[in-house]
Amino acid sequence: MTAATDPHIDRLLSSLNVKARSLLMTVWGDAIAPHGGTVWLGSLIDLAADLGLNERLVRTSVFRLKQENLLTSVQKGRRSDYTLTPSGRHRVEEATRRIYNYQPEPWDGKWVFLFSERRSMSDEQKRLLGLELGWLGFGDLGAGIYAHPGANTAAVSTLLQDLGLEPHVAILSGEGLAPPEKTPQHILVQKGWNLQQIEAGYTEFMDHFSGIGKALIAGHQPDARTCFLVRTLLVHGYRRALLRDPMLPERLLPQGWSGNRARLLFRDIYLLVWEQAEQHLLNILRTVDGDLPPASAEFHARFGGLKQAQ
Repeated sequence: MTAATDPHIDRLLSSLNVKARSLLMTVWGDAIAPHGGTVWLGSLIDLAADLGLNERLVRTSVFRLKQENLLTSVQKGRRSDYTLTPSGRHRVEEATRRIYNYQPEPWDGKWVFLFSERRSMSDEQKRLLGLELGWLGFGDLGAGIYAHPGANTAAVSTLLQDLGLEPHVAILSGEGLAPPEKTPQHILVQKGWNLQQIEAGYTEFMDHFSGIGKALIAGHQPDARTCFLVRTLLVHGYRRALLRDPMLPERLLPQGWSGNRARLLFRDIYLLVWEQAEQHLLNILRTVDGDLPPASAEFHARFGGLKQAQ
């Protein structure tokens, strides 16, 4: 993929090794969903050109997202609007909560366990269940058993409904383990998650974006198009690191956890580029019927409240 950008952006596009389908899902969650979630395909193709995605890649990626029941289309004359399905909307809502509005809460020591009826599930159902639970931060303990400390059971139930797997999975929650000061908690963490791999993802994210962060903080003012590119790649890089993170309680994490520093870097850069990025994307994106609606209240509540530049 190629795009006419400054050297920082060119290096990011190359080093992040972005895939078109995944990048478009980032754009949908970060930029389209807050503006109603619906967009005319032709305008999406125009916006994606800035990211080095040609028309064929965009059309192919959108078709695949539709096959995966994340997007649906509405034909209006010779044009098509695309919008999130209920399943796609649930995915975006959960990712949005974790990316922009994550608030660590005191842990009560309780775990959520899922027990799947593997013998009654197809190989594809088992693969999809493991993949989607991974996005929610569940650890795979083997033999169809998954665990998470304090997962959102409502989000889990919605996911199982979307996948049609609710009859095949039992959800149990409770303490059921030794007191927190004992070691079984950490044995469970080691069994369910590769924390070194997750931390490496955060370190990689900081390596990619710390230079841009320093330039922005020092007063470098990129134009609106560049702000859109920075914001999109920033969210994409952070999302890739974050969505494999189970968001474990602090007392289950190693000291000096890189995720905390990565979260601050992500927030600081986003706050510096979001507003001009909005100008660029709203100049390009349309529905078949016209302009996108204004950003939602949920969008302006990101990071505790987005502040407009004076």
